Amino acid sequence: MTTNGHPPQIAGVGFATPVRGRVTLQIIAEHMAVSTATVSLALRDSPLVADATRARVQQIAREMGYSYNRSAASLRTDRTNILAVGFHDITNPYFAELLAAIEETAAAHGRSILLGTYAENLERQQRVLSTLKEYRPDGMIICAAGGSSAADFSRLIAAAVPMVQLSREIPELDLDFVGSDDRHGAILAMEHLIGLGHRRIAFLGESRVISTGRNRYSGYCESLAKHGFGLDPALVHSAYGTRENGLKGIQQVLDAADPPTAAVCFNDLTAFGAMLGLRHRGREAGVDFSIVGCDDVQEAAQWFPALTTIKNFQEEMGRKSAEFLIQRIADPSAPPRRLMLTPELVVRGTTAPPR
Repeated sequence: MTTNGHPPQIAGVGFATPVRGRVTLQIIAEHMAVSTATVSLALRDSPLVADATRARVQQIAREMGYSYNRSAASLRTDRTNILAVGFHDITNPYFAELLAAIEETAAAHGRSILLGTYAENLERQQRVLSTLKEYRPDGMIICAAGGSSAADFSRLIAAAVPMVQLSREIPELDLDFVGSDDRHGAILAMEHLIGLGHRRIAFLGESRVISTGRNRYSGYCESLAKHGFGLDPALVHSAYGTRENGLKGIQQVLDAADPPTAAVCFNDLTAFGAMLGLRHRGREAGVDFSIVGCDDVQEAAQWFPALTTIKNFQEEMGRKSAEFLIQRIADPSAPPRRLMLTPELVVRGTTAPPR
């Protein structure tokens, strides 16, 4: 390459190594004796450029080590093609599966994903969302931390950032939402256990600071009332849905004066912890005690015994949330949409009639 600002001199058919220094569209265009517009269109696979020219431009760009300047492009178009995702948890395989579906859908639409996580911490959520906003994403998919209110998202709303709520919902926010009918899912779990003959049924992972927790617990209470079973607080363990809390919760309810013979768990992680907790007591799920989870993560079918659970179709949830956001970005003034998927019971090996 010359040092006087002229484009690099190329000998032969191609480049043995990428050209040193920043390679621009103009450098490629001058080398090929075409316009910068032609190079730009060719690198974007535009059908306006002849196939042979398009392939040659792309080959030369690769050989020269050309890198797309996304920042400059976003200034020209006022679009970054980035979708931000704010999750309270990524260690839970349920959210990993949601994220995989979001990323796949975004990629199919030419978008990239920028992820931020904040646990169940409201202060951290504020910091993470502010940082995500600084990257100027075209929109955000949000699963709010426990205890969040509409005020926690006021800055994003004031900035007119397109948003979609996923899985967890803050009803006061007039935003698009994609989730599962969690109340119905808990009723399915309860009806299954009651149908097997269980009368003392615990609920592990009660948490009314999140919409999923409120709705699943509501379904549990509704089923108890429907069948004339009283609500016994000793059979309810209040905590977020983690393996550790599942292990603690099952041992707490087993110590009740009149212990349960089955448990509905807030999610599959809670159920996995409960299954381990049973083994600490010398018991086995599906033999001495019945366990129903919720979400049907891939791991649920791999346990022994395999977990009976509620399938929430997270692949479809993730895909639809990304589609909703892309449509919201295209039409910010469209009426908000709300999609509630209907869960299904998946019966495996952790439920049986009481002994």
